[in-house]
Amino acid sequence: MEATEIRKLARLEDKHWWYRERRNLLATAIKGMAPGLAVDVGAAGGGNTRVLVKAGWHAVPVEYGAEGAEVAAERGLPVLRADACFLPVADDSADLVVAFDVLEHIPDDDAAVAGVFRALKPGATFLVAVPADPALWSEHDVAVDHVRRYTRETLLGVLTRGGFEIESCQSWNVLLRPVAAWRRKKSTGSDLDDLNPLVNTALYGVIALERYLPVKSLPGVSLLVRARKPA
Repeated sequence: MEATEIRKLARLEDKHWWYRERRNLLATAIKGMAPGLAVDVGAAGGGNTRVLVKAGWHAVPVEYGAEGAEVAAERGLPVLRADACFLPVADDSADLVVAFDVLEHIPDDDAAVAGVFRALKPGATFLVAVPADPALWSEHDVAVDHVRRYTRETLLGVLTRGGFEIESCQSWNVLLRPVAAWRRKKSTGSDLDDLNPLVNTALYGVIALERYLPVKSLPGVSLLVRARKPA
């Protein structure tokens, strides 16, 4: 991702509706898990790393790009600069790997999944979030250096080829998908923008409503998967 986009992400992520709810998704996913060693792949501004630390995990933020690693370090995170395909942890050592909006940036996503599989302990969890639906491809994807958008089949395919067992797969950002589709047709660049506080609050209310509605099997803007390395 371009340096300007990384800086923009770091500036917006604490209050932006999309990042706020994504952090809630992570907090919900790890609830009840015994904290251990967690690797946050693609840590950038460190929002997800902070969720892990708050929940008692020993979180290792990993960032590939120089700008992203610099942002994480500026925020006081002990970031490691490394490739997702070669995570800087010992084999079978991690209790959890989180890769939210990472795989879509990597040309060889099979190699990245293999790297995560190597790092995880047997029986440990891999949490993955990716942009969904190739029909939503737009200039936003180009601006943030996406290689692809996933379908359920292509995402589950790369995970199962890598040896993972799938525990759940759900859509996210379902209610706002029509808005996203409309906006992407007009898109000339990244969707990462400052929003009017009232608009930001309204969008957060809509996305948070999804927690309580039976919409996770419907088409959304993102996919969220919980996978496990066989014990």
